[in-house]
Amino acid sequence: MARRIRRPPAKDPLEELKQTAIDLDLTALPEALPELLEHAEKDSWSYTDFGLEMFRRETTARRERCLTRSLKRSHLGQVEGLDGFDFAARPNLPARVVKELLNCRFVEEHRNVLCLGQPGLGKTRIAKAIAHAACLAGHSVLCVITAEMLEDLHASHADGSFKRAMRRYVKPAVLLCDEFGYEPFTTEATNYLFRLVSAKHQNSSIILTANRGFTRWKTLFPSESAAIATADRLIDGATILRFTGKSFREPREVLGAPLDD
Repeated sequence: MARRIRRPPAKDPLEELKQTAIDLDLTALPEALPELLEHAEKDSWSYTDFGLEMFRRETTARRERCLTRSLKRSHLGQVEGLDGFDFAARPNLPARVVKELLNCRFVEEHRNVLCLGQPGLGKTRIAKAIAHAACLAGHSVLCVITAEMLEDLHASHADGSFKRAMRRYVKPAVLLCDEFGYEPFTTEATNYLFRLVSAKHQNSSIILTANRGFTRWKTLFPSESAAIATADRLIDGATILRFTGKSFREPREVLGAPLDD
C-alpha cells in the first residue's frame, strides 16, 4: 500500500478545511465551505447546525451523482412521464392505478407490470415513467428492446460469456422489456427468455410492453407449452395494464388518392 504524503497544515484555516475535506473524499464540501461559513457567521449558527449543514451538502451531492449514474446505466433515454398523458383517451386504463405504481411497491414485492395493447397507445411511455420512478426511488433499472436482449444472449454463447450476459439482465431490480413479441421467438430465444423470466420470478421485477394480448402469445412461441410456461411466471402476481382506444400517432398530412386494399 502506498504511503500517504503528509502535508504541513495550510496557513489559511479555510484552505486547510478544504484540503482536509478533499483528503477525506468529501468532494462537494470544499466548494460549499465558503458559502456555509458565510451563512454560519451571518445567521449565528450553532456548531451542531454548521456540522449538520456540511454533511447534508455532501450527502445531497452524493445522492445526485448516484442518481445520475443510475439513470445513465438504465438506458431509459427520454422519459416523458405522466404529465400531459391523456387518460381520457384510455377510459379503461385507471389513472389511479398507474399513478399508484409510481410508488414502486411492486418493486419491493418483486411483482411484474405488463402493458398490453396495440401500437401507438402509450404503453412505452407509461412503462418508462414507472421505471423512471423506480430509478428515482433508488432501485437499479435496465431498459432493453426485447429482441436486442435475446440477440445479445445468443451472441454471448460464441465467446463463452453467456452467464455474465444473463446476469446483466437478471441483476437489476427492474428490467423493462420493450416491444416484447414484436416478432416470433426462435427455439433458442424461447429458452433464453424462459430462463430469464424464471430467474427473476419472485426475486425482482419485469416491466413489459407487448402489442399482443395473452390469447395471441401462443403464436409467438414454438409451442403452446412454451408460451404457457413463460406467461405463467410473468403473470403471477402481476399488475396488467390493458391499453385500448385510438392511437396517439397521426400522420402530419396525407397526399394522393386512396389506395386499394
